[in-house]
Amino acid sequence: MKHFWVHFLFILLISFNSFAQKPDKPTTSEIYHHLQKLNFLGTALYVAAHPDDENTNLISYLSNHEHAHTVYLSMTRGDGGQNLIGSELRELLGVLRTEELLAARNIDGGEQRFTRANDFGFSKHPNETLKIWDKDKVLSDMVWAIRNIKPDVIINRFDHRTPGSTHGHHTSSAILSMEAFDLANDASAYPEQLKSTSLWQPKRVFFNTSWWFYGSQENFEKADKSNLVKMDVGAYYPDLGLSNNEIAAMARSQHLCQGFGRLTDRGSSDEYVEFLKGDKPTNNDLFAGINTTWSRVKGGEAVGEILYKVQDNFDFRDPSKHLPDLVKAYQLLQKVEDDHWRTLKSEELKNLILECAGLYLEASSESGTTTPGSAAKIRIETINRSAQNITLKEIDIIGASSKLTPNTALSNNEEKNFEISFTVPENTNYTSPYWLNEVGTLGTYTVNDQSLIGKPETPAAFVARFVLNLAGTDIAFDKPVVHRFSKPDKGELYEPFAVLPEATSKIDEKVLIFATDATKDIQVKVRAGKDDVAGKVALDHPTGWTVTPANIPFNIPQKGQEVTVTFKVTPPHTDSEGKISPVITIGNKKYGKELVEINYDHIPRQSILLPSEAKVVRMDIQKSGEHIAYIMGAGDMVPESLEQIGYQVHIIDPNDIQKGSLDKYDAVVVGIRAYNVVEALKFKQPLLFEYVKNGGTMIVQYNTAGRWASQFENIAPYDLTLSNDRVTDENSEVKIVAPGNALMNYPNNIQKSDFDGWVQERGLYFPKAWSSEFIPVISMGDEGESPSEGSLLVAPYGEGHYIYTGLSFFRELPAGVSGAYKLFANMLSVGKSEVKKESNVKG
Repeated sequence: MKHFWVHFLFILLISFNSFAQKPDKPTTSEIYHHLQKLNFLGTALYVAAHPDDENTNLISYLSNHEHAHTVYLSMTRGDGGQNLIGSELRELLGVLRTEELLAARNIDGGEQRFTRANDFGFSKHPNETLKIWDKDKVLSDMVWAIRNIKPDVIINRFDHRTPGSTHGHHTSSAILSMEAFDLANDASAYPEQLKSTSLWQPKRVFFNTSWWFYGSQENFEKADKSNLVKMDVGAYYPDLGLSNNEIAAMARSQHLCQGFGRLTDRGSSDEYVEFLKGDKPTNNDLFAGINTTWSRVKGGEAVGEILYKVQDNFDFRDPSKHLPDLVKAYQLLQKVEDDHWRTLKSEELKNLILECAGLYLEASSESGTTTPGSAAKIRIETINRSAQNITLKEIDIIGASSKLTPNTALSNNEEKNFEISFTVPENTNYTSPYWLNEVGTLGTYTVNDQSLIGKPETPAAFVARFVLNLAGTDIAFDKPVVHRFSKPDKGELYEPFAVLPEATSKIDEKVLIFATDATKDIQVKVRAGKDDVAGKVALDHPTGWTVTPANIPFNIPQKGQEVTVTFKVTPPHTDSEGKISPVITIGNKKYGKELVEINYDHIPRQSILLPSEAKVVRMDIQKSGEHIAYIMGAGDMVPESLEQIGYQVHIIDPNDIQKGSLDKYDAVVVGIRAYNVVEALKFKQPLLFEYVKNGGTMIVQYNTAGRWASQFENIAPYDLTLSNDRVTDENSEVKIVAPGNALMNYPNNIQKSDFDGWVQERGLYFPKAWSSEFIPVISMGDEGESPSEGSLLVAPYGEGHYIYTGLSFFRELPAGVSGAYKLFANMLSVGKSEVKKESNVKG
């Protein structure tokens, strides 16, 4: 059912989006909807901090009811959040959430932009956020966006006047928006931008408020609303067969990795925005007093005279009859002096011409990937499904300087196919998210090409330009080269056409823990990006570490095939850490990238090239026990990390838990947010507690307060109340409040220094209240706040022990934080003697 809705939504609504792979095939009702949007010359910019912060109700309303050019500017790509559908975190999660935003915009009709800000994790105050982001850089990106998008109105999702009351990223997005509102029209602000854009002054800026910001619905009802604009965003669109709130709900449901799949809404629904600055509207129209007709631009009245008439007399049975008028309007539009509106509306008008003519233009590669210097074959499909006379004059592959000149008439409903072969230029850039190409900072991505800043994706390496003659006028239509193929179980599929290195390498384990100075075999996978790849691979390593052999030759006959080579790595005798990096040599070229692919049904396949490396850590670590049962939650890499230090981790399905079935395990660990997403735990909780009572150890990692998958009486055997409390500063002071507790002493002695080098945060969703049976072991707090003792709680229960921890082990263990490994080993060892427990677990 999910696949059906994704496909249905894609073809149902919005005009062709260059970032999507599958072509749009609109009905005449949808074509008419696009014509309405073409005839509205107004722009709205919606500003917030993260993917999922946007109000899809309002974005859809502005795009589909007002017919405005509507853009969502997300400060970040959501890199610091969690993932409910897979293991991608940090920069990979940012790629996934970027694509989910694009999927949402494909439904609600908006456009997507970003800044270079990196979501470094939860921030409690905008002062911290703006310091880490590098305020000047991100503010310049905001100004750049306004100067290029040229919005008439700006709507902030959050209130700039309430610092410290919500996520620091949220408030910062509004603070920067308010500042950029004035700076965008100031020639002294970021003057280097004016080489490729122009000054702009938005008409007004708003705050998208609601009863929530007033504390309650009752408070909101009593509040003075004289400064608010009210809109009913529950409008019904007969031409689409959907209400606005239905579209909005379906758009928001694209944020699958955040668990925002939801039921659709229908009926009247009020939305409010508070006027903040600029020219105050005199009624409930955001664009009041703004000329949004074609007379807005010099030379536009003549264009509008044609297009308004087409709209008034639109032929739903045969929209192709309007092609001569649309082409005439296009000719006049090219004479309009306003570069911004000419460019924007020319693209909209060209798409409308294609739709009215039933023109299908596609450039599909024979293969999904290629490499610089390789041959590429592109299949061209063209068809004119109208009675209008159309001639295909040229097909030019931009990026490869390859051209065909068919000069052939496209007869009604007669498909014409062509092939273009070319050699991929050696200087072609690889297909990978542009913001990951350079090393950034904690808070900001490094992007040196100003023209890329703000774009949601890396532009396609190759674009097919079709030059058609319609009604005596040559018009060029650009289509990105894609890869179209089919699978027996899924049918027709589309993917981006990716340019990749001729070889990539990968070490599966991103952190390699050496608990002793014994030698380990480290495997490196080498993948071919083309046929017949031969070379050698070596392993760069830190000083003091030994790697043999020096290099290993390889020969891979087929593209996409992998070979595995094995190096012996010996650590030093003392504590040490660093990175090992595979280096592939082919001829006189060296390659050091790993190819990561993200492939879900609701987004196009993504190819990401990252530095191929793994962290190596030599540390003395002791452990007790051997076999661990792990119940997965929202997805983490803790099991793989525990295997690094010698545990055998068994992933178990909660549905399979029966009386006594857990007794063979030394400990049971519950993954992050398991109680939020795993329904079966509701029914297995008594058996888990019985396991603990009989002498077992149960470790529950953080869960999100108030988001249970089912109604649990308690996730612990004693009273435990979770909260939103967290410690966001990974360097905050940690105090050991129970120094004699086993968690701090056996089998590893834990010191304050073991909390050095943590990443992103200390922990999150700490309990705020607990029964007297629980023993708090450590305390921590962000600067200016009272320390919390809820990050690590242990309680005896029967013969065993129950541990709840909000510490972010799911981040620290994959990052190779040695102190986190030692502490987790102690948690797994609690209550055990120094003599290892025998176990009958197999496999």
